[in-house]
Amino acid sequence: MRVGIPRGLLYYEFALMWTTFLDELGVEYIISPETDKEIYQKGVNHAMDESCLPLKVFLGHVEFLIGKCDYILVPRMETLGYYDRMCTRYQATIDLVANTFREEGLTILPFNINYSEGESERKSFIKLGKFLGKRKSQSILAYRKAKHLRNDAISNQEKKMEDKLSSDKVKILLVGHKYNVFDAYSGSMILNYLKEMDVELLLATDMDGKKADFYAKELTDTMPWTFNRQLLGAILKFKPKIDGIILISSFNCGPDSMANEMILRKIKNVPILNLVIDGQEGVGGLETRLESFLDIILFQKEGGLFDRKSDISPDRKL
Repeated sequence: MRVGIPRGLLYYEFALMWTTFLDELGVEYIISPETDKEIYQKGVNHAMDESCLPLKVFLGHVEFLIGKCDYILVPRMETLGYYDRMCTRYQATIDLVANTFREEGLTILPFNINYSEGESERKSFIKLGKFLGKRKSQSILAYRKAKHLRNDAISNQEKKMEDKLSSDKVKILLVGHKYNVFDAYSGSMILNYLKEMDVELLLATDMDGKKADFYAKELTDTMPWTFNRQLLGAILKFKPKIDGIILISSFNCGPDSMANEMILRKIKNVPILNLVIDGQEGVGGLETRLESFLDIILFQKEGGLFDRKSDISPDRKL
């Protein structure tokens, strides 16, 4: 028995827990490779034109796994609490995959979280184990191990963030969903280029989500999308200690387009660069904007004429 795990969307939230859980249960698994042009194009061929980039990428990873495993793990996340809502792409993933590949004969291994319906993370993992023929006691122990490792990873990430804040380098907070920032075809080129620019790079997603959610309430208690609210909370937490903010979002993303507009309007006195990725192959334009953004920050730190009291971000000036 082999489980296929698509390297897209919620993979970047749950990969450590899924792989640990399956390892503890003795279940073999395969993870699709990093996104490349071929996988991206497979997803484009299956998706509607209006679909967002991450969803296209995810469908490409699903197709890659067909025929290479017995089950394909497809997550669905609807709510993380009574007032916490997820984007519709998370809510419809299982149905979308089932209908898109209905003639391929794939068997979906569902992973469904919906706190409003009593489907907690813990229950979802127990159901996952049951689907794979494992006893409840086995699944509970495997879940505890997976949760423990995830909590440790979050604590280590936060500690590293605090250490970076004491650096003398230019400190930039990179704000974007993990499936954009870490995907090899979408956002990792930006991540790697920033590292080469010798700046101290902090990732908003490295902050504990619950803590970030608490900080977000300083600005809004009505934003419905959990992950976007957590990104906003990280900005509010670290804004006084950083020199600039880079927003990364994917073309056609409704929640990002609204949340980022709020950030550009409400977050003041710190330079903000808003980057939108759309599956492009060239990086020349992105590199130019990143270099210009860093030049603005350095000019400002050296006593330049940029007015920190201005409501206008460097991104808008550019």
